[in-house]
Amino acid sequence: MNERESVVTFHGQPLVLLGNEVNVGDAAADVTLVGNDLSEVKLSSFRDKVCIISVVPSLDTPVCDVMTRRFNEASGELSGDVVVLTISADLPFAQARWCGAAGVDNVVTLSDYRDAAFGQAYGLLIKGLRLLARAVFVVDTEGIVRYEQIVPELTDEPDYDAALQAAKGLLAGA
Repeated sequence: MNERESVVTFHGQPLVLLGNEVNVGDAAADVTLVGNDLSEVKLSSFRDKVCIISVVPSLDTPVCDVMTRRFNEASGELSGDVVVLTISADLPFAQARWCGAAGVDNVVTLSDYRDAAFGQAYGLLIKGLRLLARAVFVVDTEGIVRYEQIVPELTDEPDYDAALQAAKGLLAGA
């Protein structure tokens, strides 16, 4: 498995990411994740929509909480042709509990807890922690990555505006 160093840090300390690097223009890997009801969910099942994929280490941390709430809010203002997916290694039950407590209902939460297939396919699995690095991808309806940001410091928020503009740009170009 590929190992990448110097991509992200946690409080300034470098972390090693496992998996394949994903770049703009690449086909989005079609991995299977776990829904809140324990069903298997393939990323390709969202292929008819522009997908904003928000990747967080754990919903139970302050920055992940803010990030997911922010995308939930923005999702309510986007076209029905856009879906926001939040992916973490949290257990599906924890994701459902968090969403219920936070009133988050515009975001689809999916778990990579089973085999870390998403983390490996997108190069975001943190070695030794089995958590995912913070990132945002925007994938078009053909399954091509059109925007990508891996947040360099795990405790920082992503560039929300750039990701949302990328999604809106895909809608405008359709």
